[in-house]
Amino acid sequence: MRARSGPTVEHRVLAVRLRMLRERAGISLRAAADALDAHPATVRRIERAATGLDARQVRELLRCYGVPPAVAEPIMAGLGAANLPGWWHRWRDAMDGWQQDVIGVESSASLVRTWHPALVPELLRTPAYAAALYRRQYPEDTPGRRERRVELLRERRRRMCERGAALWALFPAVALHTRVGDGETMDGQRAALAEAMREQHVTVQVVPLDHPPHPLTGVPPLHILRVPAPEIGDQAVLEIPGVRVDVIDDPEAVMAHRIRLDAACAAAPGPGTPLPE
Repeated sequence: MRARSGPTVEHRVLAVRLRMLRERAGISLRAAADALDAHPATVRRIERAATGLDARQVRELLRCYGVPPAVAEPIMAGLGAANLPGWWHRWRDAMDGWQQDVIGVESSASLVRTWHPALVPELLRTPAYAAALYRRQYPEDTPGRRERRVELLRERRRRMCERGAALWALFPAVALHTRVGDGETMDGQRAALAEAMREQHVTVQVVPLDHPPHPLTGVPPLHILRVPAPEIGDQAVLEIPGVRVDVIDDPEAVMAHRIRLDAACAAAPGPGTPLPE
């Protein structure tokens, strides 16, 4: 079994299909676990994509659920691809645990919406800005590990551009006045933002310093990821720096965050508005 690096979307899709097939057949977790001679927690982990998809177990579950060959065969054929490590696997040493799950979804997202209350959002940061920030956030890192974090961020952005995924970022003007690194770093970051605003798949909105409170005022960093797979709904990621990161897939909770983000974007200056001085 390979070292875990967070499930890919292909893995998540098959896991969800297995859960749906079980529920459609009216089979309990206990009955499914008995078919595997395992604990119900094993089936729960399979259905949550928290463990690799073992061909013997999957075949036995499909048999237990009475799945016809026309449905079972594509699932079995997809196990190999679903069990492959994601492209980010080689950067596991430079990732926080929660990032593995988030990047697994982000890597197939058609749209990433992001809010940061104080800094330039992560996916718009230049390597110099990110490196300066990592020196503050991870003071115990070696220079080599911090460089690996920068490499990972650069690769995430490159892959988003390569597949034409849309990025929609909202942040306050205070981020442009919070000096991260030296003056040259900030000048480079502003120039990169101005360039990004001209890209077809990037939307940038900046909330002015004198703007009244809006629905995301005081809300920690928030990201909403949309994956074009019907089995996987939108995912929300709420970062509480220094405390925890919540990865949310409950549809009602995600909808509530999306409504707040929509309202904050509607209140902010429209896309294309020049960056404030």
